Amino acid sequence: QVQLVETGGGLVQPGGSLRLSCAASGFAFVYYDIGWFQQAPGKEREGISYISSDGSSTIYNDRVKGRFTISRDNAKNTVYLQMNSLKPEDTAVYYCAAAFGSIATAWNLSQIYQYWGQGTQITVSS
Repeated sequence: QVQLVETGGGLVQPGGSLRLSCAASGFAFVYYDIGWFQQAPGKEREGISYISSDGSSTIYNDRVKGRFTISRDNAKNTVYLQMNSLKPEDTAVYYCAAAFGSIATAWNLSQIYQYWGQGTQITVSS
């Protein structure tokens, strides 16, 4: 059974940090590129960050560049998103998604990902 399970969400004050984890199972994780997406209330799902299957290539949405860091541990079938200097506008549900092969040129298009997690809520508020 294919699963992507996000953990690490919660309530944090502005300026705080969180680390999200995305644990994969049921498919050959090492061959899949991974994207993180966010969906705020009333808005469309938006790509936040991307990492290639071997971890050598990363991409960030300009809104999070310099604040968020994506990484992966293929031995643990897990991708991480370190989120620093969080802002109220980062409040959203965060999803990880997996796409087979190299999808870097279209990483922010949700329709090209085959597998999705259930999402984890992040609320940035004082």
